[in-house]
Amino acid sequence: MQPMPHQLMGYDRAITMFSPDGRLLQVEYAKKTVKQGSTAMAITCKEGVLLVADKRILDKLVISDSVEKIFKIDDHMGATASGIISDARVLIERAQLKAQQHQVTYGTPIDTISIVKDICSLKQICTQSGGLRPFGVSVIVAGIDADGPKIYETDPTGIYFGYKATAIGEGETEIEEILDKEYKETMTLDDALKLAIKSLYKVLQKNFHVDRIDAAYIKKDEKKLTQVKSEVIEKVFKDMKKK
Repeated sequence: MQPMPHQLMGYDRAITMFSPDGRLLQVEYAKKTVKQGSTAMAITCKEGVLLVADKRILDKLVISDSVEKIFKIDDHMGATASGIISDARVLIERAQLKAQQHQVTYGTPIDTISIVKDICSLKQICTQSGGLRPFGVSVIVAGIDADGPKIYETDPTGIYFGYKATAIGEGETEIEEILDKEYKETMTLDDALKLAIKSLYKVLQKNFHVDRIDAAYIKKDEKKLTQVKSEVIEKVFKDMKKK
């Protein structure tokens, strides 16, 4: 007799219920939501950090500037996300408040890991409390700390890891393969942007359009989140196509 799937046995009806093989199915569903989200990535380089995201604009009537995929947490820190972006907004607003409170209390900018731990603590609570659902979003937090650029990726379980370069969302596997082969710690911000555009183009192909791309960087010496202009992205893309 064929064993029944865990879903039919009801192990996915509550976040607090483990399946017999030790899985929290609702958390696994949240991870699948992230994989269906639009692509987002971050790269560290010798000059600072770069955040790049696909806005996934499918309707010609949508104003591209109204779609936000890269968020400012503080002058020296930003974030991008994949999955349910409304979930990400709640986490980002919490992070913004914590960064402001730290600045007012101590008179110094908050370090990246403190923001990441706070986000992940809330995510973890939502895997352990009845009546809640997990956050269906992964968030990449990038910042410039006293000891240099930092990137952390958080997932719906509340786990976080530090990376030199990482990607989340629908193109995660393909982009990470490219990053594994072509990423170098000696890259400049220009090199990182070229690599990011190249990676997104390989994933999106004919759907790639400059209006879909959101990008921002933070330089080590400036410590200020700065948006990359669409003309710069367009020039990088055209130069790449010529080669």
